[in-house]
Amino acid sequence: MTKASTNDASTKLAWRPEQAEINAIAAARHGDPFAVLGPHVCGDGVSIRVMMPAAERVDVLDESGRALAALEKLHDDGFFAGLIEGASVDTPYRLRFTHGEAQWEEEDAYRFPLFLGELDVHLLAEGTHRRLYEKLGAHPVTLVGAEGVVFAVWAPNARRVSVVGDFNGWDGRRHPMRKRHEAGVWELFIPGVQRGASYKYEIIGVDGTKLPLKADPLAFAAEVPPSTASRVHGLVSHDWGDDEWVSTRGGLQDRSGPISIYEVHLGSWRRGESNSFLHYDRLADELIPYVRDLGFTHIELLPISEYPFSGSWGYQPVGLFAPTSRFGDPNGFARFVDRCHANGIGVLVDWVPAHFPSDPHGLARFDGTALYEHEDPRLGFHKDWNTLIYNFGRQEVANFLESNALFWLDRYHVDGLRVDAVASMLYRDYSRDPGEWVPNVHGGRENLEAVSFLRDMNTHAYGDFPSTITVAEESTAWPGVSRPVDVGGLGFGFKWNMGWMHDTLSYMARDPMYRSYHHNEMTFGLIYAYSENFILPLSHDEVVHGKGSLLAKMPGDRWQKFANLRAYLAFMWTHPGKKLLFMGGEFGQEREWNHDQSLDWHLLADPSHRGIQSLVRDLNKLYRSMPALHELDCEPSGFEWVDGGNTQQSLLSYIRKGKAGSGSGLVVCNFTPQVHHGRRFGVPAGGRWIERLNSDSETYGGSNVGNLGAVDAQKQSAHGRPYSVEITVPPLATIVLEHADA
Repeated sequence: MTKASTNDASTKLAWRPEQAEINAIAAARHGDPFAVLGPHVCGDGVSIRVMMPAAERVDVLDESGRALAALEKLHDDGFFAGLIEGASVDTPYRLRFTHGEAQWEEEDAYRFPLFLGELDVHLLAEGTHRRLYEKLGAHPVTLVGAEGVVFAVWAPNARRVSVVGDFNGWDGRRHPMRKRHEAGVWELFIPGVQRGASYKYEIIGVDGTKLPLKADPLAFAAEVPPSTASRVHGLVSHDWGDDEWVSTRGGLQDRSGPISIYEVHLGSWRRGESNSFLHYDRLADELIPYVRDLGFTHIELLPISEYPFSGSWGYQPVGLFAPTSRFGDPNGFARFVDRCHANGIGVLVDWVPAHFPSDPHGLARFDGTALYEHEDPRLGFHKDWNTLIYNFGRQEVANFLESNALFWLDRYHVDGLRVDAVASMLYRDYSRDPGEWVPNVHGGRENLEAVSFLRDMNTHAYGDFPSTITVAEESTAWPGVSRPVDVGGLGFGFKWNMGWMHDTLSYMARDPMYRSYHHNEMTFGLIYAYSENFILPLSHDEVVHGKGSLLAKMPGDRWQKFANLRAYLAFMWTHPGKKLLFMGGEFGQEREWNHDQSLDWHLLADPSHRGIQSLVRDLNKLYRSMPALHELDCEPSGFEWVDGGNTQQSLLSYIRKGKAGSGSGLVVCNFTPQVHHGRRFGVPAGGRWIERLNSDSETYGGSNVGNLGAVDAQKQSAHGRPYSVEITVPPLATIVLEHADA
């Protein structure tokens, strides 16, 4: 074996790069590594240039493993080059490295062609690539016969970007990337990298400063926190068995459907041995049967995207495209969703496009500039959460977020997205004092760019995946949140009714002695109940930060606390609007939610707690089986007050109606400990009215005051109706009667 030929002076000049180029590569400061590294035509041969700091010797091998030449070391830090006569740039070769007695072989990453096609680059440059996740990130592929991984990342202002990982000693000199200047995207195929490898990006910013190592914004998996590296995984590959579910879920998720959501934080629903997390498969084994038994139609997961700080519950995500590794790998999450569908349960995930944390390995000043965020903190910083606000007006950023929304619907078959903190997106002055915000182009407070983004996201979500839903957590009176974009709305399918939640919880926390003075807190929600497609949320936010559990909010002695909670839950399930209950509320968790511990499952040994659980099970069953309680949840024709003004006795009574021919129901709520005998309530029809639910039943831990299962309506007018029923109203209770002809 001989050294690569370097005899002719002109050839020598050609095969050996300029020293300045060599120095830049050796210092990992070269912005165009493919201009120097890899094979380059040189007369009748090819100059091979390699950067390998760990090598003392580099040999070029042909396909059979025969040594073609030994490269010359041109820089002490490990730059090698040499001429292979008679070869072309298409000639396949491998590299053999030697250090002491160690010897290993690799493909040369710099001999492979471009991966991103012209159309992809064009769409990336426009910020209109809706399936961004198919091109950016780390994708295991076979390229020109070699297996490896293509890495691609958007960093338009960087001087240099390198892939670093456990496959190259985290050395930024080894794998600097090629910049696609048209789109500001850097790409590199690295042969030999395996699934599961840890990696980050080493970036030199526009000012020449080396930034903290950055996780991949489009990583599909990550190390288990507190470690922060991305992991090579590629798009999830799962043999889905939910075709039937997907084809029918549109009707199940319609505004006329009985949507009842169980909100779950996977890290604290239940813990394993030594307080360990349960993995996705065990969660599927235990959570899905539980939810199915209780009759919920959906599970809503607190943010599943990877996040560094467990105390954020996922609401400060760093890896938007990676299911958190706390509970296993991406395939495990796919199996979890598939098993939910096999059991007739929809999956909603909390999605956080409003802001992101400033962790140094994340998106903050990703390429040394305010790339994803705003430069001006009056536009780009949430002082409440110490987070950064996305620049929704930058097309590439809006495309990144929109593509992420579609990613969860597409690759993981989730049935919908609950969009967090929408109010903070809509207003430039959200939680800001005068002088801390910048008006829009019209001088107003509305964030026009965020409005445009949300409309586009909803349009494409419903357009590409028409049977899915989007839900807004929006706490203001912004008009048309859940109205179609083409009539001026934001395009969401549903909106959380935060006003109803605040008002009714405030009322329920009061001693019954004083409730008569605050009766409007229970009735006011009906004034605007049909302005949006509402979900009634008793969410995680109501049982943290010193607010106490739902049960702890209730006044009175122990019996009254349970009775109050039962009456309130039954009121909620019979009130217009879809339902959402955070885990633990379904059995009367006593202490405030703690994300570091399991729920207090031992409480179910207590009949009072089992009673709450049984009530929730029966409420879900009633809600699904009684069309009057769900078909017209979002239509004013589905509700009539019988008597909403009995403030003195804190009684509420109303009729719920379904579509034509599906019957009606009478609901009576008593929010005092007083029993009312012989109370008459007007009803729309004569005949028998069956007591379908009584929250005071001894089955639920109540005093068992009721109406022996049914009453007969008399042709005696009451409350403006031709018929009426005379009933006993139990203490601190809600009862539901259904017309027998329903």
